[in-house]
Amino acid sequence: MEEIKVGDIFAIGDEGEEQEVEVLGTMHVEGHAYIAVGLLEDIQSTTEEEMDVFLFKVEENGELSYIEDDTEFEKVSAEFERVTSEEV
Repeated sequence: MEEIKVGDIFAIGDEGEEQEVEVLGTMHVEGHAYIAVGLLEDIQSTTEEEMDVFLFKVEENGELSYIEDDTEFEKVSAEFERVTSEEV
């Protein structure tokens, strides 16, 4: 996978059910890259407050993985909130 940038749109999914997402933010936490995405359908039809945001870790090979560790998720979530609050 190429470098992921804010605004990129791609499909994610499991078991044949794919949904398009748009990258809302990128960040680095403790030496690892992460992205925040929202469902394209939600971005087009809801407000920011109502939109679900999903966080993924970008592995060294460029693949995305779920953040399964609660502590890691909290750190990444806090960084995303910090980054987005600076943009306002």
